[in-house]
Amino acid sequence: MAGDVADRNPAAPELKHDAIGFLDALVIGLNSTSPAYSLAAAIGPIVALAGIYAPGIMLASFVPMLLIATAFYYLNRADQDCGTTFSWVTRAMGPWAGWLGGWAIFMTGVLVIGSLADVAVRFGFLTVGLDSWANSEPIRQTFTVLLILVMTAICVLGTEMSAHLQNVLILAQVFFLLLFAAVAIYRIYAGTSSLDEIKPELSWLNPFGAGGAALTGGLLLGVFIYWGWESAVNLTEEVRDSASAPGRAGLWSTVILLVTYVSVGIAVVGYAGTQFLAENAGEEEAVFATLAHEVMGGWDWALLLAVSTSALASTQTTIIPASRTALSMARRHAFPDHLAHIHPRFRTPDVSTWLVAGIAIAWYLVVNWISENALFDSITALSLLIAFYYALTGVACAIYYRRHLTESLHNFLFIGLGPVVGAVLLTWLLAESIIDMSDPANSYSGVSWFGLGPPLVIGIGIALLGVLVMLFWRIKHGLFWRERRSVVDPAVVHGKPGESHGPAGGEP
Repeated sequence: MAGDVADRNPAAPELKHDAIGFLDALVIGLNSTSPAYSLAAAIGPIVALAGIYAPGIMLASFVPMLLIATAFYYLNRADQDCGTTFSWVTRAMGPWAGWLGGWAIFMTGVLVIGSLADVAVRFGFLTVGLDSWANSEPIRQTFTVLLILVMTAICVLGTEMSAHLQNVLILAQVFFLLLFAAVAIYRIYAGTSSLDEIKPELSWLNPFGAGGAALTGGLLLGVFIYWGWESAVNLTEEVRDSASAPGRAGLWSTVILLVTYVSVGIAVVGYAGTQFLAENAGEEEAVFATLAHEVMGGWDWALLLAVSTSALASTQTTIIPASRTALSMARRHAFPDHLAHIHPRFRTPDVSTWLVAGIAIAWYLVVNWISENALFDSITALSLLIAFYYALTGVACAIYYRRHLTESLHNFLFIGLGPVVGAVLLTWLLAESIIDMSDPANSYSGVSWFGLGPPLVIGIGIALLGVLVMLFWRIKHGLFWRERRSVVDPAVVHGKPGESHGPAGGEP
């Protein structure tokens, strides 16, 4: 495996190599995005911004994701490290930027796991008709905590077990989503829609149809609905053909998500019309619960089950990048060393995995205690962290391969220009997010924290906490900042970027 052996203890247990294959990694990447839940949460707000052009917004949101997925693909070919962005940015841009990139990935998992588990429990209750349980906070929160613990235990018990569960969940999710879309489109053209149906048109795919402001706001939401596909790459040390399979899984995940989002988006907008979706923006339970009944009738449980399994799968897969990043940082002495512990039997990062679950549960309970809107605000803050570490990865790709970008047009476009353009787009979206979140009126809570919107305060707070932790660890245990790491030259590894691979060392 390409990487800096000097940074690791060769006698320490390793993650289980060749535990899963390409298709398993692809499924995990897909499930990490939680397609059904992402659609339920985002379709209303996107329609409120762009109207009938919502599918076009989803199409445009795919572009920066594909460009960054390309960066993940080529960086993974040179360095198969489960820390992904942390490891790559450290090699390309230094330990300070690398540490902050790793912190961003770790904290996104902590912030979102509780919300995903909550959605899985809520829609699970709705699926079986236990509406009163779904609306009871004590019951829902108790089951949410139990669900997080169960999903964490499965992650610890083995990557193969996790992959087998994910395969079942993705089949159920995709089947019910496509069934819903097919029935909705059939009823549109049959004229039997119970809402304000609109016949789909090709012009709906124009992302500029509703104006530039709608595109900007929609892209911010698009970052969230596509986020998560890189979980497949976090499993790089455990996937067969680790130099290419995880990166290909990430790329294909974004393409499959594009088809799914645009198809279901067209079906939803066409069946329900823009007024209903805009009026219920932000109320994912109301939107999909109502649409499930309107479209499917007595089979409404199918769509509710799709959302529940979507959030359930993502609860598990979101633990993976956070725990693997913590593992990678710990074995390079950027985090406490005990987080690098690997279970001797299951060969999974048990300590870091349970740490992620513990912090996620604490965050979920504390923020819910403040208010449910505060939980939604913390999820909104995710876009800041996501845009940050995705943009870092795009820049790191160009820097890492900088001496090989002029060797061919392919290298320049796909390894240099593409990732940098993706990084620039995400940096622009990061700036737009900060401006948007500075207004308290744009938050779920609608209240002011220090004169700013709660999501921005949460985002800034997490960033400042990261800087403080980094400085503390630099003073207490500065080995990560003092060691010079070997860097694998892409040309030596592959002959040229993108070809066969093998172990090698040296400076690019």
